[in-house]
Amino acid sequence: MIFENQYIQERIKKTEKLREEGINPYPNQIQKGTPSTQFLEECADIQEQKSDEKKDENRTYSLTGRLKFIRIMGKAAFAKIEDAHGLVQIYYNRDELPEGFYNNVAKKLFEVGDIIEATGYPFVTQTGELTLHCKEMKIISKAISPLPEKFHGLQDQELRYRQRYLDMIMNPGVKENFVMRSKIVSMVRRFFEDKEFLEVETPMMHPIPGGANAKPFITHHNALDVERYLRIAPELYLKRLIVGGMEAVFEINRNFRNEGMDHTHNPEFTMIEFYWAYKTYIELMEITEELFDYLFDNLGLERKLPYGELEIDFATPFAKVPYIESLTTIGGVPAEVATDKEKALAYLQEHNVKVDPNLTLGYLQAELFDEFVEGKLINPTFITDFPVDISPLARRSDENPDIAERFELFMAGKEIANGFSELNDPIDQYERFKGQVDAKEATGDDEAMHMDTDYVKALSYGMTPTAGEGIGIDRLVMMLTNQHSIRDVLLFPAMKPEVPREELAPVCAPESKCKKCGNENLIELKPAKKGKGMFCIDVAACKQRVQEKQK
Repeated sequence: MIFENQYIQERIKKTEKLREEGINPYPNQIQKGTPSTQFLEECADIQEQKSDEKKDENRTYSLTGRLKFIRIMGKAAFAKIEDAHGLVQIYYNRDELPEGFYNNVAKKLFEVGDIIEATGYPFVTQTGELTLHCKEMKIISKAISPLPEKFHGLQDQELRYRQRYLDMIMNPGVKENFVMRSKIVSMVRRFFEDKEFLEVETPMMHPIPGGANAKPFITHHNALDVERYLRIAPELYLKRLIVGGMEAVFEINRNFRNEGMDHTHNPEFTMIEFYWAYKTYIELMEITEELFDYLFDNLGLERKLPYGELEIDFATPFAKVPYIESLTTIGGVPAEVATDKEKALAYLQEHNVKVDPNLTLGYLQAELFDEFVEGKLINPTFITDFPVDISPLARRSDENPDIAERFELFMAGKEIANGFSELNDPIDQYERFKGQVDAKEATGDDEAMHMDTDYVKALSYGMTPTAGEGIGIDRLVMMLTNQHSIRDVLLFPAMKPEVPREELAPVCAPESKCKKCGNENLIELKPAKKGKGMFCIDVAACKQRVQEKQK
């Protein structure tokens, strides 16, 4: 059973005791209280008062939030409650709450983790902390699962990802990263809307996987009795809209790729893809730089940001290096190796990089790039003019048919964006798709693209010269928030099935509880004079708790 844990059982009993006291532990229609920041700002003047007792009983505030700390001192107690904005200290005592409420409810039945409402007036403690002096307290939601031990927090990384809600309760900074993510997504949308791009929606289930080299997830559509593929990219549908006369479109989309998981890959991820008629990949690089300037200006970020031990300089314009040139000037690959299939294959084998000997020169160049160049690209860098055989949807260069008018943007050794002048020649596109199919048969590459005859048919009606780009939102957020795992910027990342495990440790570990009465409040405990363990400072209160347990 999910609630068999002894600490949870104790809390369930307290929930029942609340009901016995005539208190609903899960009331409805509760109004949100004054935000903690507003309370602290509006009452800051009390700290400047000249009187010995700094308070204002004429002001009344109701605060709502989660109890994160309780310190009981006999007839009175201090606690801290946390809302979406921060922490506020509250004070309550036996004599100023309704008769019996302190001893029977607040002291015994309110626990760390519970969500409460506290109403009272502001005052300043002797230590100078602005505090709410409670005249009334209500339970809003009783927490029957204990929070992790507060002095160590939630440190189990797997548990943090699996139970993100608990991660956010225990680690407030985590929430800030996701607030930043929300702002970034909102600003990206606003940027393109201001450029008069139209936001659209395209199918999530495709008849064939297309738009990228990736292995798809496969599902079955019962009504049509056909196989469907979860979207690996929206590209081919967005370009159909360009054919239809929409000249600037974008979609902030979820993609699904049935591939490996690591610190930069999750099976489902977020991108923005946008397509722009009568533009080339040159204009795409320019608008990408504009987007970064827009984000940095509106987020108030410095142009130089830390990323682990690195520092990334986001000042525009970004560096631009042709693909083949990057192999030699950045990767240190000999020039004769970079342009010769047999020498490239031998060079990779010398460096213990396993590759299929049936790969074309372009694919071997991609292996050289991945091994020797990508990790060295720290500051934002556009790598341009890709081999055409690894760019099946990009337009060939008029000057050199072996390269495509394509770029990828890298920073901190990671690809952030991919863009190119779109191929709009239906015959060339058909041959490119056919080449992908042939490569799939020759090498068994299950990520190679399928033949999409409907898309070729769409091109046959004529598509304007167009440029298109995809930017990885997850990786962009990683860069701007100094996070090194994609799981840290996804609210609910993909996880392996959960292995049965013990419930979380309670607020106080067993060895830190009072050996006599089991009191969990560390503030009320002291270490034993001899040997290990803890005992209550208040002996009388300890005896009373023991007696209550024996009843």
